[in-house]
Amino acid sequence: MNFYSKLPDDLLIAFYTEIMKKIENEILTKSLYDELGLIFDVAHQRRITLKKPDYCNQIMSEEELLNV
Repeated sequence: MNFYSKLPDDLLIAFYTEIMKKIENEILTKSLYDELGLIFDVAHQRRITLKKPDYCNQIMSEEELLNV
């Protein structure tokens, strides 16, 4: 059981929304990508449909992000 499976639906969607905002601004770290996968897994189990990102231009490492 992961952190997201313990959240109510509205808070799960709030986390999804924040990560999607970062993706729209072309900021996607490996960690965010992994978190998004966990959110999609839990949403699927709950029969919640979430829009997947159309594309991601670049997956930045945490180190690269700190240098931006």
